[in-house]
Amino acid sequence: MEYDSAKETLYHIRRVSGLLHKICKDLLNRADSHDKTKLRYPEKAVFDKFTPNLKKTTYGSDEYKNDTEGEMSPALKDHYAANSHHPEHYENGIDGMDLLDLVEMFCDWKAASERHEDGDVYNSIEHNKGRFNMSDQLVGIFKNTIKRV
Repeated sequence: MEYDSAKETLYHIRRVSGLLHKICKDLLNRADSHDKTKLRYPEKAVFDKFTPNLKKTTYGSDEYKNDTEGEMSPALKDHYAANSHHPEHYENGIDGMDLLDLVEMFCDWKAASERHEDGDVYNSIEHNKGRFNMSDQLVGIFKNTIKRV
């Protein structure tokens, strides 16, 4: 009798499906809890004060850096510590992240770029390439993904 691969193939299909469902559930949980720390002390008061100004600044500009590295810094430190989708959460930045962190970070960058009057997610990715020492390969994956979303 010849070998019939159907049983093993069906098992593989079910296994991949189960893993994808788990990842989807984890991403849905992240979607439901994303950035909720910004709604409580100490973050909320700082974001109430600075968000209107940040909308008018160019991401990565000196003005943006002055705000985020100045008075906002303690709230951002708290935010990064509580939210693993930020490279600052990890001692080794993006290299410490997992795939789910990367997906949430990517979505966060896309949505954040839409909040700035002159926002452009491609510019944000390029800026963050240097800021977080991202590989050309990851930058390419992010840019390819922009086309899908």
